[in-house]
Amino acid sequence: MLWLCLYLLAVGVVVFFLYSRGIAVSKSIRAILYVFYPGKNTDRVTLESCTGWTRHVGRFCESRVYEFAFHGHLTRGNVDVILLDKKKRQLLKLNQQNPAGKVEVDKKKQYYLLWEYYGATGKCELSW
Repeated sequence: MLWLCLYLLAVGVVVFFLYSRGIAVSKSIRAILYVFYPGKNTDRVTLESCTGWTRHVGRFCESRVYEFAFHGHLTRGNVDVILLDKKKRQLLKLNQQNPAGKVEVDKKKQYYLLWEYYGATGKCELSW
């Protein structure tokens, strides 16, 4: 029983470490196809009939004003990408109607990138 508790604790620590570094992703989606590639300066996603959300920690190497650009090649549905601060307050919202924006980022603070999908099919990219 002790070994099981230690194992679960170790797994929890590893998952927390990966999530806090922006490597692990939390999501709640329903889709026929969903492929998400979080990157250092770019996130990419390929979707087929996707509804739901994906969230991960944004990794920013330096404190400066970042310019975000959303490129959506959707055949159906909508996708919103939202930059949140540590308290989950919205700093920027991008989509096909509003594809670019600038935000000042402090590398010492934590930020989240939240992708929201509304029956979306196609490919999207967010770069900064």
